[in-house]
Amino acid sequence: MKQFLSVLQLLICSTILFSCDQKKSIVINDAEVLHQNEDQLTQIIIYDVFSPPVASRIYAYTSLASYEAIRYAAPGTPSIAEKLNGFTTMPQPEKDKEYNYTLAATKAFCTVAFKIRIFSDTVLHHYEDSIENVFKQQIPQEVYERSIAFGDTIGKTILVRAKKDMYKETRGMPKYLGSYIDGKWQPTPPDYFDGTEAYWRLIKPFALDTASQFRPAPPFPYSKDTTSPFYQMVKEAYNTSINLSDSEKTIASYWDDNPFVMQHAGHLMFANKKITPGGHWMGITAIACRTSNADAVKTAQAYCLTSIALLDGFISCWDAKFSYEYVRPITVINNWFDRAWNSYLQTPPFPEYTSGHSTITSSAATVLTKLFGDNFAFHDNSDSAYIGMTRDFTSFKQAAAEASVSRLYGGIHFRPSLDTGLARGAMVGNNLLTKLGMR
Repeated sequence: MKQFLSVLQLLICSTILFSCDQKKSIVINDAEVLHQNEDQLTQIIIYDVFSPPVASRIYAYTSLASYEAIRYAAPGTPSIAEKLNGFTTMPQPEKDKEYNYTLAATKAFCTVAFKIRIFSDTVLHHYEDSIENVFKQQIPQEVYERSIAFGDTIGKTILVRAKKDMYKETRGMPKYLGSYIDGKWQPTPPDYFDGTEAYWRLIKPFALDTASQFRPAPPFPYSKDTTSPFYQMVKEAYNTSINLSDSEKTIASYWDDNPFVMQHAGHLMFANKKITPGGHWMGITAIACRTSNADAVKTAQAYCLTSIALLDGFISCWDAKFSYEYVRPITVINNWFDRAWNSYLQTPPFPEYTSGHSTITSSAATVLTKLFGDNFAFHDNSDSAYIGMTRDFTSFKQAAAEASVSRLYGGIHFRPSLDTGLARGAMVGNNLLTKLGMR
């Protein structure tokens, strides 16, 4: 991490600053500061190995705090927090006083990040200090202090709501061990982990009325009848998995986004850390903002809306997962067709229905489409540092659809879960836009 910090500090100097000989002539790229803030958080989330639902909560609170501070750089820009569930009136800057709102946004972002739950706080402290020192050298001392204080106040106001969202209470709840009833989820190979975040549906959503607002109809009932929808669904998943093309394998691997893939070599076990599904879409948000030359306020808005869509998407999806407790393909295929069969991707440790990837990619794509348009083509290299792969898409919805079907190719989902997840994700995203008066 120390080596990473040194690289990061060099990156800050080269990307957010255009430096000249005179210290006072440095110009700070406000939008790029926000990008670096989000990227730093993503690196910490990867290093600290947060689960995808927990990571979405971290992104949502920090990005909301950042937006609420920087929106004053564009007079008349409305609050987002004040239209969401459970947030109070946001602090306002003093009239006729000068502020640097990019600095305030960075302070708000970091204030929340420290308290919301990260482990690598030393790294974040060093990062925050390095950013703030750049500003300290460029703006009057009173503006610097006023901006820091304002950002800190914004962050603390956001944290009042975070303390009441049931996150702390769900940490001590019993483990979810699944069931051995036919058709119900049970721990899956190779590691047979307990169900991840079994009580996530208790987390208070930002825009949804309740976690169950868009709960889908039940999945197909378990049946060994070869003419039943359940049997045909399992058969499709199995046949797809044993006939994968190279293209389908590439798609499955590209969208894996498993933050902690366990590797086994004899008695040796080790894990590869990667970006979370939400982190991948925060990276796509960065690409969209940079490609469109979005200013700092629109950049903050894009991160904020995407992160909220991700969080509400996870809450909605986890409500369905742990309400229906649906079996994973590997369990049925091993029992019915092939004891030695394994999914192309490692099966995640939680119930199958509905697909988390399908839900959260659709919710994120819905808000990004609203912000940047229906046919926003982009080159996605957000995960290239970890998997060495990039892909091109003609729209956010195309990317979401590919992310969804990747789970069928990976052998970890049935098709109905994908279709249902995409539909529910769009509902989640549109619900957020409606709540904010953006539809």
